[in-house]
Amino acid sequence: MNHNTLARLLLAAGLASLTPSLAQGKTPIKIGGAFNLTGALSSLDAPAANGAKLAIKEINAAGGVLGRPLDLVIYDGKSDAATITNVASQLISSDKVRAIVGFTDSDSALALGPISQKAGIPFVTAGATSPQLPTQIGDTMFLAPFGDNVQAAVGAEFAFKNLKGKTAYLLVDRSAEYTTLLAKYFKDAYSKAGGKIVLEDSYKSGDKNFGAQITKLRALAQKPDILYIAALPDDIGTLVKQVRQAGILSPIVGGDGYDTPLLVQVGGASANNVYFTTHALISPKSTPAVKKFMAGYQKDFGKEPENAFAALGYDSVYLVADAIKRAGSDDPAKIKAALAATKNFKAVTGAITYAPGSRVPQKGVTVIGVKNKELTLAAEMTPTYVPKP
Repeated sequence: MNHNTLARLLLAAGLASLTPSLAQGKTPIKIGGAFNLTGALSSLDAPAANGAKLAIKEINAAGGVLGRPLDLVIYDGKSDAATITNVASQLISSDKVRAIVGFTDSDSALALGPISQKAGIPFVTAGATSPQLPTQIGDTMFLAPFGDNVQAAVGAEFAFKNLKGKTAYLLVDRSAEYTTLLAKYFKDAYSKAGGKIVLEDSYKSGDKNFGAQITKLRALAQKPDILYIAALPDDIGTLVKQVRQAGILSPIVGGDGYDTPLLVQVGGASANNVYFTTHALISPKSTPAVKKFMAGYQKDFGKEPENAFAALGYDSVYLVADAIKRAGSDDPAKIKAALAATKNFKAVTGAITYAPGSRVPQKGVTVIGVKNKELTLAAEMTPTYVPKP
């Protein structure tokens, strides 16, 4: 009697819970997990890694994929490009992974991507949002999230229409691919909507004092209706705190780099009247899929998911598992082809479809607002205009 026949008999006998053990005796399919568990990006990547672990546990408990368990091999990129290239080599050359998931920022994806591309190993980024990544890296590069051009366009439309922000101040972290592109796309979409940027300024990630930028902002004869700040997670709490302490109470708008507990932990009450675009509101008031994910995360990690990146890590693993199943093989080339053919894959952060020739999904965008130091749903939007990548 083969394993498949035995599994069917067990299911018929109401013993489905025993079937996962059948997969455990087979050779695992290794999936690489590259995450910045420490360093400046850990407040996004650590939750994403936990989400990936939860997905692996659930998939294996249900019998694995193709009758085989998935083995998630995780390394810490330490928010450092040199470490990330070593991680990529380790995963591909030593661990022989069949696909890679991970990272929540574009610079890390750009460090790992060319190595996975050369080896022909598909790489699904859990949260890097540069829509240029597939072109920069190649046909093995897939995004689980939307592109920055989409979220920046939503940020621009929300600022202009919902917040009645006809004029804006733009502050950009010039040290990262993500923030630089986000600001570029925001400028494009905001001007298209009819908005006017009255002052643009910049800083570098890691700066602790924003007095010079705030002084120039306060000196403006025409005070802007809104502030759009393109920032990384480690900086945004400090930034909003210093802006509010200077007496500037205008709405602050930004991207998914704000989707970190640090926004409220560091910013405190200063984070009120801050809005940001992200992938889903992780709340008991959200969708059934989010509620189910939250319950599993709470059970495994003893806390609620910290942000939408936890759900993106989870989605990335399920997306790869689905591709392996449809490919009927753990051959990386076949997994890549199956990923490219993904249509209407039901993920926690929204359905994923890759249009022909595109490896960036077109997904709706969630806008979250901070009120009384709590994250609330401000809007769910699809932009009417999207800047070209």
